[in-house]
Amino acid sequence: MRSWLTYTAARLALFAAAFGVVYLFGARSWIALVLAWVISGLASYVLLSKWRDQMSTSVTEWSDNRKDKAVGERLVHGAAREDEIQDELLRAQRERDEGAQENEVENAEDGAKADKPAK
Repeated sequence: MRSWLTYTAARLALFAAAFGVVYLFGARSWIALVLAWVISGLASYVLLSKWRDQMSTSVTEWSDNRKDKAVGERLVHGAAREDEIQDELLRAQRERDEGAQENEVENAEDGAKADKPAK
């Protein structure tokens, strides 16, 4: 981020210097602003190319790191949610199976009692 601040400060300084020169030569009002903007843009293209490249590199790296982190977090969150859903389904299936086994045992015991002759 330091390179961004350095480049921006240099651009502003070039604009101020260009505006001062244009103003000293007699340009006033919006014409002075436009001329200073054009002159400072051309000067920064030539004079600040190294800083512009450094700024571009740092901004690109920052953006890539941010993007990778965001995608990674989404993947981890999605995988965790999928695991929770699978655990819930397995738990429900296990409870259903245990309930069915208990019903079978109860039905078998009831059937066995019904088969015994009364004394």
